[in-house]
Amino acid sequence: MTQEPRWLSDREQRAWQAYRRMFLLLNAQLSRDLARQSGLSEPDYDVLSSLGSRPDHRCRVSELAERMLWSRSRLSHHLARMEQRGLVVREECATDGRGAVVVLTAPGQRTIEAAAPLHVESVRKYFIDLLTAEEIDVFADVGETVVERLTDTEGRRPTG
Repeated sequence: MTQEPRWLSDREQRAWQAYRRMFLLLNAQLSRDLARQSGLSEPDYDVLSSLGSRPDHRCRVSELAERMLWSRSRLSHHLARMEQRGLVVREECATDGRGAVVVLTAPGQRTIEAAAPLHVESVRKYFIDLLTAEEIDVFADVGETVVERLTDTEGRRPTG
């Protein structure tokens, strides 16, 4: 005998649909602004901001792929395009000859420094400034709860 589905209540359906619509519209708007203002794609920005936030401006390719939830192959192709634009370079990993490290270049640093203030202003305009301080806290709590459930202790997606 199969168990009946646990259908969403009207209240739950409203929350789920509001989240889905907000997610799609907000990401589309932020992507448009990012491309128009800085010529960067979301993945470009993710790579540059990840590297820029590290003291040494470098990260193992495998670690960056995991953070972005991309395969190493997909990230490698994207990094090749970013290398052609002079934003990053790849180097062999000193501690593991099989691994590679991606490094932020000086032009990449200038690019993220110019893009970040514009991007944060878009995030404020279309998200943060629309919410009260209490709503921001609740949103952060909800997001952290869901992320915690979807990741294991090492921050990776569950395997099964």
